[in-house]
Amino acid sequence: MQVEWYGQSAFRLSTPETTVAIDPFGDLSGLISRGVQFDYPPIEGLTAELLLITHEHADHNGEEAVGGDPEVIRSTAGQLASPVGEVTAIASEHDETAGTERGPNTIFVFELGGLRVCHFGDFGQRELREEQFEAIGATDLLFLPVGGGPTIGAQQAAVIVDWLKPRWVVPMHYRTPRIGFLETADAFLELETHVEQLPQASFDTGALRVEDSPVAVVPAAP
Repeated sequence: MQVEWYGQSAFRLSTPETTVAIDPFGDLSGLISRGVQFDYPPIEGLTAELLLITHEHADHNGEEAVGGDPEVIRSTAGQLASPVGEVTAIASEHDETAGTERGPNTIFVFELGGLRVCHFGDFGQRELREEQFEAIGATDLLFLPVGGGPTIGAQQAAVIVDWLKPRWVVPMHYRTPRIGFLETADAFLELETHVEQLPQASFDTGALRVEDSPVAVVPAAP
């Protein structure tokens, strides 16, 4: 499977047959006009058969950035049919107060290229609940926010990695030279035994190493 990071929580996951886009951002001029630094390049040339949107914030729900007339699953929960087979959409919250501050968030789980993928969106709960853990199940490739602020930070993310025990965890939604908010991924990476820093923003899962515990895979910021 080919994976490309566009910045923040936006990813393209591709096999020769299918492409899935997750949490693309679109026009963020309104955010930037308020003095927030967001310098990731615009998402261009991305087409997909399936688009997953975890929640309705502007840096995650840029549906217009994805071409190809994809089927869209957004901000919901349930067992849902899709072009890649069944998608498990798990209800969660964007904050520690049952969603009353920042609203709902969806954790998406699906299979692609023989791997079970889990994307946590802007998960902000104090901890993962037992029923959410059971709904996620076994995971090969985990995308997890680590930058704190409106989402979980390093310590909470490390606990989830320890619970789920994926083959690989890709940190997301953290401070890079492209954005001027959130915390960096450094504190999270210091808690992980195996870290693979990549020189580019994309990678092939077939080229990643596998260890006896999860490997934190860190693409370069686009």
